[in-house]
Amino acid sequence: SSSSGDEALRDKRARILSRGLPKQKPIEGVKQVVVVASGKGGVGKSTTAVNIALALAANDSTKEVGLLDADIYGPSIPKMMNLKGNPELTSKNLMRPLKNYGISCMSMGFLVEETAPVVWRGLMVMSAVEKLLRQVDWGQLDYLVIDMPPGTGDVQLSVSQNIPVAGAVIVSTPQDVALLDACKGAEMFRKVHVPVLGLVQNMSVFQCPRCKHETHIFGADGVRDLAKTLGLDILGDIPLHVNIRETCDSGQPVVISQPQSDA
Repeated sequence: SSSSGDEALRDKRARILSRGLPKQKPIEGVKQVVVVASGKGGVGKSTTAVNIALALAANDSTKEVGLLDADIYGPSIPKMMNLKGNPELTSKNLMRPLKNYGISCMSMGFLVEETAPVVWRGLMVMSAVEKLLRQVDWGQLDYLVIDMPPGTGDVQLSVSQNIPVAGAVIVSTPQDVALLDACKGAEMFRKVHVPVLGLVQNMSVFQCPRCKHETHIFGADGVRDLAKTLGLDILGDIPLHVNIRETCDSGQPVVISQPQSDA
C-alpha cells in the first residue's frame, strides 16, 4: 500500500540522515560540558565564561573545573587567566592544560604567538577545534566550560554534535542588534538538541562612580523580554562596571580578585 511505502521511505531517509551525523563521544575524564555562547561578538562572552569557571570552583572546592577557549580566531582566555607558554606533551602525545587559579585552561593562544593572526580556512579551524577537544589531557574534571566563538557557524555545530553538552549559556547585551543574534544562537542550540540553561544580560546598566546616577547605555531589560519570549531563565544581570573590565584585562578576573564586591 502507499502508506507502507511512505513509511519505508521515511525509515530509509532517517537511516541516511543518522549516518551523516557524527556520533557523540564524551571527552575523556570530563563529566559535564557547559558552553558559553553569544550570537554577536563584543558582548562580554569570554569575560562571562572566565568568571563562570572561577565561580564554579569557588562555590565548591571539591569540584575540578576546566576552561576551553574554542575561539580560534580571537583567543582571549590566555590574557584573562594570566597564562603564557606552550603546553607540555604527555607520554601519550596529549597536550597538558596550563593552570591558574585552580582552573585547567587550553586555548589556541597557547599554540601561536600572541600577536600572530590565525589566517586559516574553515577546514583548518575545524581540525584545530578537534585537537583542542580530543588531544588534551584534562585529567578528571567535574565541569568543562567552553568559551565559544560568536555566531552560529561550523565551530558551534561541530562542538554540539561531537560531544555531549549539558547545556548552553547565552550572553547578550540589552541592545536590539545583540538580541537578534542572541535569539538565533538560542534557536540553533535547540535545533541541535542542546539544552539552553538560560540567558545572561551583560552590560545592563552603567552607574556613574561620582554621582551614582544610572544610565542604561545599551537599553533596559531587552534580554529579560527575550527570555520571556523564548521561555528561558535569566541567569544573571551584570552591570557595565569598570572593575569587571579592568580585572579581566589584567589577568585577575573579578571573581578571584574582588570576590566580596557587588560586581
